[in-house]
Amino acid sequence: MARWLRWLPGLQVLRRYEAAWLLPDLMAGLVLTTMLVPVGIAYAVASGVPGIYGLYATIVPLLAYALFGPSRILVLGPDSALAALILAVVLPLSAGDPARAVILASMMAVVSGGVLILIGALKLGFVTELLSKPIRYGYMNGIALTVLISQLPKLFGFSIESDGPVRNLVAIFGAIADGQANWTAFAVGAGTLAIILLLKPWKKIPGLLIAVVAATVVVAAFDLDGSSGLKVLGPLPQGLPAFVLPWISDTDLVQVVIGGCAVAMVAFADTSVLSRTYAAKTRTHVDPNQEMIGLGAANLAAGLFQGFPISSSSSRTPVAEAAGSRTQLTGVVGAIAVALLLVLAPNLLQDLPNSALAAVVIAAAIGLFEFKDLRRIFRIQRWEFWLSIVCFAAVAAFGAIPGIGLAIVLAVLEFLWDGWRPHFAVLGRAEGIRGFHDLKRYPDARRVPGLVLFRWDAPLFFANAELFHQRLLEAVAGSPTPVKRVIVAAEPVTSIDVTSGDMLVELVHALRELGVELRFAEMKDPVKDKLRQFELLERFGESNFHPTIGAAVDAYVEEHGVDWKD
Repeated sequence: MARWLRWLPGLQVLRRYEAAWLLPDLMAGLVLTTMLVPVGIAYAVASGVPGIYGLYATIVPLLAYALFGPSRILVLGPDSALAALILAVVLPLSAGDPARAVILASMMAVVSGGVLILIGALKLGFVTELLSKPIRYGYMNGIALTVLISQLPKLFGFSIESDGPVRNLVAIFGAIADGQANWTAFAVGAGTLAIILLLKPWKKIPGLLIAVVAATVVVAAFDLDGSSGLKVLGPLPQGLPAFVLPWISDTDLVQVVIGGCAVAMVAFADTSVLSRTYAAKTRTHVDPNQEMIGLGAANLAAGLFQGFPISSSSSRTPVAEAAGSRTQLTGVVGAIAVALLLVLAPNLLQDLPNSALAAVVIAAAIGLFEFKDLRRIFRIQRWEFWLSIVCFAAVAAFGAIPGIGLAIVLAVLEFLWDGWRPHFAVLGRAEGIRGFHDLKRYPDARRVPGLVLFRWDAPLFFANAELFHQRLLEAVAGSPTPVKRVIVAAEPVTSIDVTSGDMLVELVHALRELGVELRFAEMKDPVKDKLRQFELLERFGESNFHPTIGAAVDAYVEEHGVDWKD
């Protein structure tokens, strides 16, 4: 039973569910519903399918993720980053037939779900571990700014063509200067935002829900949509999703599979970063492989119930968090509420103003910004601060997905740089301190005559092999006494590759020409196993590997009859 439960994190949370979480989850679910409906409809249309299918792609995935997803806070659903990819496949293949468009989009969701489940099963979620805290801050700050800018046109009651955050900002200022702003819409939206922010310090008061209800009542009472042209949500379509196998023809299969794989990669990248960021923020552990399985199950469920590919949402997730969400029951409440609206009350939210929805998203985006810890990072590690700023600028300038790509590239470069130019030390015996220590830190430390103790504080691999070779020979040349033996303090060396193995062979030959022996101390067993695999352990001689630095020094002193007192 326990083995099966690890694949169903939702049931594990349910078994430990606390009564104090119930009211916050219910309130957050109701607040979330006010966003799920308009966003679901909008992204469905942007993906080339009728609006109601956006609600189907909201209801079923939320329920599936609540069962299979490990994150307590993440909200899934139709996403703007996927809309263009879905549309690129659906539009030419459907030939204007809405029913055919739905089947094609559903099959893309099935394909992407299968790919994501495979990624999780193969344990490829480790990619998320490449992202350091400053890079995550940069990404989330960029996302927050992008989301905030995207909602400004709705707040002012007009629309623009989306060309990226920076160009959008220019277009917004231009539209306001041209007199396109609807100041009634702005007043309603600004009032909604003010209520949310003013009530935010009082956690027990559902400020988001109060603000949204108040805005809806004001618009309905004063007929603002009719008298001032303020845009509202309008009546919802009716009907619930049904189980349908999305059969497509062989001629469409290749393009749908390619499109589904592309969608899976984008959803994987976006969800990985968002999930890891919120896991750090809420101080909870989230298994990245299970995250992919949960996302894959949600996509698979969407495809089998007339939906289309979905991902995590960087706008709805912070809304759920700001509304007080504790667990995935928030998503379940949201899904059930959307379903009930479709069946029982499709007109209930018809007077909800779009500018109020924009205010909800803006309030959530404001909560995403991280400045306090960045100030600390600027103070203690300047280059990592600028790394965060570069990531932020990339997301703000080019969008979330290119920003994620750059973030991963920067993370890999950061890792390689640390390993490429690592710290190293020549060691000596410092008075009053046990062991051998860096001569740069302890310049008065005694050196064993004729011996160089050399420590390398990184794995040995292709990028730093030549540097290791160079630095060790420089240490030999800089010795105050003629060198007879070099001992590499290898405890910090956690791995070795073929390139560095071959370098060690060349190093042995170079040292022999100088009349110097090469020995190793404290090398980890897995690294010795690698040397054995590379057929180098016997070549170097197993007797040349010492268990400790002290044992290696003692052996040298005894073999060479050196006058040395420890």
